[in-house]
Formats: sequence, structure tokens, C-alpha cells
Amino acid sequence: MGKIDNAIHEIHKLDNMSDQDQWMNNIHPLVKLVLTIGYIALVVSFNKYDIMGLLGMTVYPVSMFILGDISVKDTFSRLKVVLPLVCFIGIFNPLFDKTLVTLYGITVRAGVLSMLTLMLKGVFSVLASYFLIATTSIEKICYAMRLIHVPKTLVTQIMLTYRYIVLLLNEVSRLTAAYSLRAPGQNGVHFKAWGSLTGQLLLRSMDRATTVYESMTLRGYNGNFTYIGEKDKFKSGDAIYLVVFGALFVFLRICPIMVVVGGMF
Repeated sequence: MGKIDNAIHEIHKLDNMSDQDQWMNNIHPLVKLVLTIGYIALVVSFNKYDIMGLLGMTVYPVSMFILGDISVKDTFSRLKVVLPLVCFIGIFNPLFDKTLVTLYGITVRAGVLSMLTLMLKGVFSVLASYFLIATTSIEKICYAMRLIHVPKTLVTQIMLTYRYIVLLLNEVSRLTAAYSLRAPGQNGVHFKAWGSLTGQLLLRSMDRATTVYESMTLRGYNGNFTYIGEKDKFKSGDAIYLVVFGALFVFLRICPIMVVVGGMF
């Protein structure tokens, strides 16, 4: 299976995961969206040297792996491209911040602490976003975004981009397959053909976009979508889930749980 076909396969697997009839998937999408935004906001609010406090936020990813029945192996396999890029952001901090600090009797460079803290912030933020996508369909996420008054145009753009990215990948797959048949034995696409292939992809995308829009118009599209999830009612279980995890996030932000646990031992 090629890289493009594998990417299409992974998108379909994510869609199937979000459509499963599981307890976590049935939580109201607004609750999961608010908790995800709140978690990311709290994670990035930690001081750049407060690595011990930040480690306490590991509780949420661990809880999601367990409650959502999400495979740890599949998660990091899907994020193997994104996570290294996120971690790369702070890799030069030790070179610029050479101040020595003492952490529990160990003397290290402050740049090393800020690098590790920045990496953890990126990893936790990416994982939180992934958990939202893995347990909530894109239509329900868009519905939740409309409930918090995200502009309709932006929500529509997000939903259509996600839904039709597969069509774009299919067009790329056809173009590369046609090119490989005309250039047998060549590894990849020669740089001289990048411009023409990109132009062909743009033209095909515009034609497909026109066809999609005409189909939507024929089906009564007037600028407003009826999102899957609008019939979901806010239940008492959703309120309990929101309060429990919201209180947990605040507690982990205020109390350095890892320091407390470490002091016990």
C-alpha cells in the first residue's frame, strides 16, 4: 500500500472510530470540545521551567486511552509525523539558555528544562486534539463549534476540507500512478514535473469543487448545514463528565501532583 492509499485508509479508520457506539463517543460533543480547549489552555499556561507541574497533566491522556478504549500504539503511529515536528520546536533552547538551575538536587541547564517543557506542551496538545477527533465525528465537532458561536463560514470550511480531503488524495494518487506508468523505473516524481502536476491537480480540484457545489445546491444547500448531533440532548451524564474533568484540570493546574507523590516516596 502506497503512502497516499495508507493516508486515505487512516482517515477512514478515524471516521469509523468516531462513529463507534461507545460510552466516550456518546458524550455530548460540546462537552468534549470545551474540555479539549480548556485542557490545552491550561497546559500552555505552565511556566517554561515547571516541568514537574506539567507532568501532572499526563492524567488526562492516560484517562482517555482507558475510557475511550484507544490504542496507544495506533495513536503514536498516526502521530509519528506530527509529534517530531512539535518536539523540534524547542530543541535549540539549551544552546540559548545556559543558566544553571537545581531541580531536586540535580543541576541542569535551564534551557534543557524549557526544551522538555515545551515538548511536553506540544505532545499533550496534539494528543488532546487527537482524542477529540477519535471520539467525535467531524459533523458533531462542527455542531459544537457552532454552539460556541464560531463563525459559520469557518465551520463550513473546516467540515468540507476534512470531508473532501480524501477526494484530493485520490486525485493525487491518480496523477502519481499515471506519471509512474509514463516513467517506469523512476523513483518518485522528477522535480521538473512538479509544476505541471501541481497545475493539473489544481485544475482537477477546481472541477471537482464545482461538481460538489452543484450537487449540494441541487440538494437544497443554502449556506446552512444540518449537523449530525443537533438532536443530541445534554444529559446528566454529560454534566457530570464536564464537572469531574473540569475540576480535575483545575486541581492538576494548582496542585503539583507529581511533586506531592514524589515526596511521599
